[in-house]
Amino acid sequence: MATVLLTGASGFLGAHLLRELRLAGAEVRALSRRPESDAAIASLGGVLVRADVTDPDALRVAMRGVDAVFHAAADTNTWAPHNAAQTDTNVGGTQNLLAAAKAAGVAAFLHTSSIATYSHLVHGELREDVEQRGLESWINYERTKTLAENAVRQSGLPFVIFQPAHILGPGDRHNWATLVLLIDQGKLPGVPPGLGSFADVREIASAQVRAWQREKFGETYLMGGQHASFLELIGKVGAQLGRRTPKRAMPVWLLMAYARIVDGVSRITRREPDLTPEAAAFTCHELRVDSGKAMRELDYRETDLDELLRDMISWMRAERMLRAEPA
Repeated sequence: MATVLLTGASGFLGAHLLRELRLAGAEVRALSRRPESDAAIASLGGVLVRADVTDPDALRVAMRGVDAVFHAAADTNTWAPHNAAQTDTNVGGTQNLLAAAKAAGVAAFLHTSSIATYSHLVHGELREDVEQRGLESWINYERTKTLAENAVRQSGLPFVIFQPAHILGPGDRHNWATLVLLIDQGKLPGVPPGLGSFADVREIASAQVRAWQREKFGETYLMGGQHASFLELIGKVGAQLGRRTPKRAMPVWLLMAYARIVDGVSRITRREPDLTPEAAAFTCHELRVDSGKAMRELDYRETDLDELLRDMISWMRAERMLRAEPA
């Protein structure tokens, strides 16, 4: 039985990776920073390891006897006052993991990166041969994910890099689930003008495990899904929830202006705003992703968006996260 060290196991994608790795017969040492994450990890069959990616000593102990590392932990913050902590996690944490893995003779490093490494500065359809411009970006998340990817490529370890687009699916409590909750509660302030590529978390997790099993070392895989404008996405969610949604998207200039104003206020109040200029830039961008390589080599599947939203909303209903269905 292979032994895998998994970071981010208490997160949305990490929980699905833990499930898929256990189904593949691996023993999974799952990093857990806080006791409140322990029960969920244990329920999926993970072996709890109390460690943080920013703690090199703890990682060296956790890495003993490990065959492969699946690194899914990341700080997705978009508020500038938190940038230093984000850099410590995304860049420093990845470097710490790589150093510990190399010292322990780990045979594979599977790294969850992001489409953010190409940056919102890139327009047109993304493929693996498109130039990444994350280091040119003013958005710290894009820079840190690019720096982390570079560290993986330069590590000398056998690696596979995954670049998911917008991840949807059952198990989401904090990411796109927030949008669903706002629609359900009638509190959605407006619709951003951008376009997204919506990927199924279950497909991403299973394709990552197949990449490890098939030893696709040295490869990078974009993982997108059905394309839709945010207006279309919100309309589909509203239809499934039986809630009214806006019929028009906000102009780019208005969304960016509002984001800058509330961000300025946040620097005085020291409270993170609901919308930052960084987050606004993401939602104004038109993202298109070609998943062809992952489909050909990893049997990756792009789930129909209506089906994906049905599964996600059904799970949220089962978890009592949503109001009762309209009569």
